[in-house]
Amino acid sequence: MCGITLSQSRQKTVYLLNGPNLNLLGTREPDIYGAKTLADVEAECATLCASLGVALTFRQSNHEGELVGWIQEAGLSGNNIGLVINPGAYTHTSVALRDAISGTGIPTIEVHLSNIHKREEFRHHSYISPVANGVILGLGTKGYSLALVAMNDILDKT
Repeated sequence: MCGITLSQSRQKTVYLLNGPNLNLLGTREPDIYGAKTLADVEAECATLCASLGVALTFRQSNHEGELVGWIQEAGLSGNNIGLVINPGAYTHTSVALRDAISGTGIPTIEVHLSNIHKREEFRHHSYISPVANGVILGLGTKGYSLALVAMNDILDKT
C-alpha cells in the first residue's frame, strides 16, 4: 500500500508564476497594468481555484533562475500539474524559461496584462509562446482567471 488514495493522486495543481516587476502591480504604471496589487490577484486566483477544486501555488520572483527552478519543480512533480506564467520582461529575453517549460513538458498558459503587440516593438516577440498551450494578453488581471479556467480544462483531459 503506497498510502496515497486515488483522489489524492489526481489532485490538480496549478503553479501560477509571475516574473520581474510584477510585485509592483498597483503602483507601476497603473494606466498600463491596472490598480490591483499582486496580493489582490493572488486572493482572486485562490478563490477561483478553491471553487474549481484546484490547488494553487502562487509565486513571484525578479530572478530568472528562481523562476526556472519553480518551473522544473512543477514540471517534474507528477501528473495533473499545470503552469500559468506571466514572465514579465523575461518573455522577450529568456531562452532559459522557454527551455525549462519545453524540457519538463508541463502544460503552460502564458499571460500578459497588456497587449504586448500594441506596445514597443521589442515586446512583440515571446520566447514562451511557441512552447505554451495558449496565450492570454491584453485583458488585465482578468487574464489570470481565464488562464486558470482554461488550465483546469486542460488538466481534466490529461
